[in-house]
Parts: sequence; structure tokens; C-alpha cells
Amino acid sequence: MITSLLGKKLGMTQVYDANNVLVPVTVVEAGPCSVVQVKTTASDGYNAVQLGFSQQKAKNATRAETNHAKKAGLESTPRVLSEVRLDAAPTAKTGDVVTVGIFAEGQFVDVIGISKGKGFAGVVKRFRVNGGPASHGSMFHRRIGSIGMRQTPGRSWKNQKMPGHMGSVRRTVQNLQVVKIIGDKNIILVKGAIPGANGDDIIVRTAIKGQPKQA
Repeated sequence: MITSLLGKKLGMTQVYDANNVLVPVTVVEAGPCSVVQVKTTASDGYNAVQLGFSQQKAKNATRAETNHAKKAGLESTPRVLSEVRLDAAPTAKTGDVVTVGIFAEGQFVDVIGISKGKGFAGVVKRFRVNGGPASHGSMFHRRIGSIGMRQTPGRSWKNQKMPGHMGSVRRTVQNLQVVKIIGDKNIILVKGAIPGANGDDIIVRTAIKGQPKQA
């Protein structure tokens, strides 16, 4: 059974739940996703399906992408392709369409995305290092300070927190509750924030942890 969907982050808003409590939610356009390829243990050594989301113009698609979509019986070439591992042999076939119907209101999901890129950052911003005194005359405010010792060990330790590129990495936010599903618009309202900027591509999957126990 497919328990993941490709989608796009649209933005954040707030809605009232059944108890008239204001809940912050992220609006996600999830699917519809076409099954572009099916992989089984017999043919590929593992069970998985390749999902396609959104569409790209024919002039922007490579010949390999176009032929790959045609082989699956798709009229247009998906803009995003991503593979979803499965525990058992997939029952879906190429050309099938997966929608938000695989999720239910109240269940928990994990959202995977790429965090916002923040460019080159110092240790104060990147790792919340205290830095030096902020008063006048200090001449040591937001610098990194000592990063090692002289003779022993004579080098910087591994994993030393230092200035560098910040953000733009794959992140997973776990156990977000599905507040509402708008099926005709392929919209999911997820409680809380998710990685990435508005318009970024994401993956929504059934949460691995935190699911309520079945009675």
C-alpha cells in the first residue's frame, strides 16, 4: 500500500478545530501523483514505486524523461520524480493515480523537505555560540574564538563548530497531525510548520512513529 505523496508547500494559516481552538496549520498541495514505475523484489531486488508530481513543459523535458513518462502511459512528463519504498510487493500499476485519499483527518504524518538556505553564516547565528562581550572596547564580539590547542593535540577536533554554509539541507518533521483534508483541491492542512519556503517540493508520508493505537 502506498502511504506517501509528493506535494508542494503553499504557506501557513490558522483554522479553528472542533473545540473552537485556533490551530496554526501549513497548507500543502499533495498530489495527485502518477505511478511512473513499479519495482519488485523479483525484478529490482526491493519493493518500491516511483511517483511523479506536477507537470513540466515538453520543451523543458529531456528525451529520457519524456520516453520514461510515455512508457508509463502518461500524457505529460512529471516535473518531480521520487521513489517510495514499500514493505510488500506493490499492488499499484504504472499509470495509476494516487490522491490525498490515502490520508485521513486526525492521523499523523511526517513531512520531508529542504530547509531554507541562509548562505554563509558565522557561529553565533549558525550554532548560537555566545560570542564575546558586546561592550565598547572589547574587539571580540561575534568571532569564533579558540578552536583547538597547541602541542596537544595540535589540531582542531572533529565536528568543531565553525562558520560555514547554513540551511538548504534535507530535514524531516515528524508526527504532524492532519487537521483537515480538502479532497477536491488536493489540499492537506497539517498542524505546525514544515521545512522549506512557500512553493518548495516536499514529501508527505504516514508517520513512522506516534500513530494512535488501534482499539
